[in-house]
Amino acid sequence: MIDTTFLDQLTRFNLVINKRVTSNLAGPRKSIATGRGLTFKDYRIYAPGDDIRLASMGFGKPFSKFDYASMIGVGFAYLALRDNEKFQFSTFADSLEIFQPRRGMSHLAAMVQHLNSIKPKGYSKLLDTIRQYKKVIGSKSMLVIASDFLVNIDEIREAFYLLGDHDIKIIQVFDRVEKELKMEGDMKLIDSETKGLLRTFISPRLRMGYQQQLDEHCAKIEEVCNKLNVDYHLAITDTSIFDTFYKILES
Repeated sequence: MIDTTFLDQLTRFNLVINKRVTSNLAGPRKSIATGRGLTFKDYRIYAPGDDIRLASMGFGKPFSKFDYASMIGVGFAYLALRDNEKFQFSTFADSLEIFQPRRGMSHLAAMVQHLNSIKPKGYSKLLDTIRQYKKVIGSKSMLVIASDFLVNIDEIREAFYLLGDHDIKIIQVFDRVEKELKMEGDMKLIDSETKGLLRTFISPRLRMGYQQQLDEHCAKIEEVCNKLNVDYHLAITDTSIFDTFYKILES
């Protein structure tokens, strides 16, 4: 669940961001508009869907990946709200749910209520989602997509390519245990979606192979983003949400 105090914390956070923006505009570093003359306008905000290879988006501590990604979406929506701009949010897994763009605190409250009311389920169909969503994107906009992106790299590449020349931020969200597989020995693993039980032995070699495959997948996603001039960020759920935002917006 998204902590209800998060909205109060965003007020303090917004002051930090405004200071950062002012500093960037006065100096040689890029502003949060990435030098394209854009403002935070007409946000298209995605909350994540489920992965299809490893853990569910409901997995993680202190926040689930879904809650953490949702908080990132809420933060960007709040920045749009502070500028009195419209923002739009959507959720996707095996289907896409789109909410119409609106302004104001009531829309932000509705967003938080919706994200707190749903439970991650189903399998992500990223490419199908982007194909559908592309039809409702109008003028050049900032798109923020938060997910674990544990889908085939070819599907990711095609999906990102379809988004075109928008200002895009990709946020890949993991739990620390999932990212580093900090466990060893005989294990009973429960599938968070099917509740199926898997008995296995996690050896140092298996752990190393797991980490190598996951790191390679993340590197391929970042490579795709770099080629398409898309901002890529990796976020871990035990990292302060403020630190994550600061890292995203300073790039």
